[in-house]
Amino acid sequence: MNFDDTPQEAAFRSEARAWIAANAPKQYEEELKESSLGRTRLETANILEVAKAWQKKKADAGWACLHWPKEYGGRGATPIERVIWQQEEGAYGKLSGVFIIGHGMCGPTMMAFAREEHKRSYLPPLASGEKVWCQLFSEPAGGSDVAGLRTRAEKQGDDWIINGQKIWTSGAHYSDYGILLTRTDPTVPKHKGLTMFFLDMKSPGVEVRPIKQASGQSDFNEVYFSDVRIPDHQRLGEVNDGWNVSLTTLMNERMSIGAGVATGFPELFEFCSNLMLDDGLAIDDRNVRSKLANWAVKASGLKYTSFRAISALSRGERPGPENSIGKLVAGSMIQDIAIYALDLEGAAGVLSGPDAELAGKFQAMLLRAPGTRVEGGTDEIMRNIIAERVLGLPGDIRVDKDVPFNQVPTKGRK
Repeated sequence: MNFDDTPQEAAFRSEARAWIAANAPKQYEEELKESSLGRTRLETANILEVAKAWQKKKADAGWACLHWPKEYGGRGATPIERVIWQQEEGAYGKLSGVFIIGHGMCGPTMMAFAREEHKRSYLPPLASGEKVWCQLFSEPAGGSDVAGLRTRAEKQGDDWIINGQKIWTSGAHYSDYGILLTRTDPTVPKHKGLTMFFLDMKSPGVEVRPIKQASGQSDFNEVYFSDVRIPDHQRLGEVNDGWNVSLTTLMNERMSIGAGVATGFPELFEFCSNLMLDDGLAIDDRNVRSKLANWAVKASGLKYTSFRAISALSRGERPGPENSIGKLVAGSMIQDIAIYALDLEGAAGVLSGPDAELAGKFQAMLLRAPGTRVEGGTDEIMRNIIAERVLGLPGDIRVDKDVPFNQVPTKGRK
């Protein structure tokens, strides 16, 4: 690994740092620094509006979606320059959370499979934050098996008629567009009868119902499709080849989530450094120090694993499975850390909200952590990917792999 910038990278870092210092919305810096997993919000402003304004300012100056081609709203920068930007943007990067699906998953899929006129029309407003996109994959009956979806798309002239339901769709309630995976042929095995589209989320027949989470927030949604009409020119890839298209989305999803998952360790370390127990500061207690040491080792491992990926990017290489490993480790780690922090708080740990210790930071982390372990692939799927594609172990037994989808047994069909 090489932790030093090349002269070109150092010049880019200096330019980025200067522009951020001159243009960042500094009035929100402290709030953004205080925010953490499960509670990224602003008390004095609408975070979606602030995020859109910051993204538009970046786009106007050529700092949006740096690695995208210029004709699609990007800068044509190198992968390592994108990493340097993220490092320099710091706390302001949390404002990009509302765009992570569009920029990290929908955009790359559109670039790979959309018609050229659609790329030039839809991608620049996505890069600039003027339009927000969501990803319509998961379904109630499918769980983590994306290929088990049942939302139907039936050809009618030059259009497709969509009926079905999606669930856990992040940001659907404020999204303008979405990419949608549907079943177009139920008579072939489940991976072979899928087709991908993109659609306007304001299309007639689209209904979005926010899901109330344990934290009181509603970041996820159910989305219903009732005779929604999508023109064939909005199809991404070939008919019945949607699984191959979706692999592009899923690969980018796991890379985006894995690279950005928080661990909660810095927050816990600071908390223990200031928390007074019966016999002194928590950080002076040998049991607390032992716990912190174990998590410090994990956090360090995640950090340097990420640096390996950064070094690979700097050399123009494509990183390996590091981000899947990061998601797997960090997802469970933040949950364990939040639980331990609440144990240290004692009876005060049952409180939540602005009146709780640290305004309920660790309570919010705990309530959000299970979602981190599910989104972008569950822990079990991450382990399968690492086992099969990295370690070369035998694959799971998949009894329905070659069975026509309409013959796969279900609870109501044997």
